[in-house]
Amino acid sequence: MRLCFLVEEHYRHDGMPNEVIRQLTSWGHHVDVLRPGGSLLRMSEAVDAGAHDAWVLKTVSGGPGLTLLEAAAAAGATTVNDARSIRGVRDKALAAAIGRGRGLPLPPTYAVARPELLREIPEAEYPLVVKPSDGSSGRAVHLVSSPERLEATLPRLTGEGMLIAQPYVPNAGTDLKVYGVGGELFATERCSPLHPDPAVRERRVPLSAEVAAIAAQVGSVYGLDLYGVDVLLGPEGPVVVDVNDFPSFRQVPDAAARVARAVLELAREGGSTAPYLRPHAPLPLSIPAQATAATATAGAGDGA
Repeated sequence: MRLCFLVEEHYRHDGMPNEVIRQLTSWGHHVDVLRPGGSLLRMSEAVDAGAHDAWVLKTVSGGPGLTLLEAAAAAGATTVNDARSIRGVRDKALAAAIGRGRGLPLPPTYAVARPELLREIPEAEYPLVVKPSDGSSGRAVHLVSSPERLEATLPRLTGEGMLIAQPYVPNAGTDLKVYGVGGELFATERCSPLHPDPAVRERRVPLSAEVAAIAAQVGSVYGLDLYGVDVLLGPEGPVVVDVNDFPSFRQVPDAAARVARAVLELAREGGSTAPYLRPHAPLPLSIPAQATAATATAGAGDGA
């Protein structure tokens, strides 16, 4: 197969996706790598839908790679993940609306175009977690304990574009990162970015039936094939606080080979589409067989 990977400069030396590219190449597939953040792109000629069996995106939020992937999709090319699905989770305000509308356990979400509008959030909602709607890798995430602390935080939010604010979910200082790849689910526990603790090391953990069902539904709701879900175990049960397309897959056994096989399968099948674009009944929570298998093997190893 002939594949095109769009890789931003931020990920030039990262194991993911470089290990996946090496794995595919070792299996005899041809992989072209474009770095849209560091290249002059002649958009009228950058995309040739027939030149590759699939286009794969690994870029930062807000980077130019998604624009190029959407151009490839518009020309009829297969993309991994679906370009509209990626847009649906990279805009966190949009992701919250889609997810809550489909029954996912996401916290109530406020969105503002200007930081000062956060003052209108009722005091009863504090403490708040405030972050950019297009943020990634923990950028500009703030835990705001009160309206008084908001005033001190506002200058640091200037220039971050659209912002979202969600009521803080009380937790033990760790969160779960659940990875979906090739129809399998894997869970890791890691230190919460809001409660940094060097003593907490990321490790694989068993995946409960409840969290597995939620993670599987996340993939279905957003139309993602390769994804990560950040879950907090709050006092009222699991809460989804973030969804990522093409995450790091850290702690997933044989991650490069698993992701490479998933990419090839999606390329052969023509990829998937974003189901939230079509009206449908809310999806019931269910535990796929592969989630049970992942649970059974979760203790074998030691989110994007």
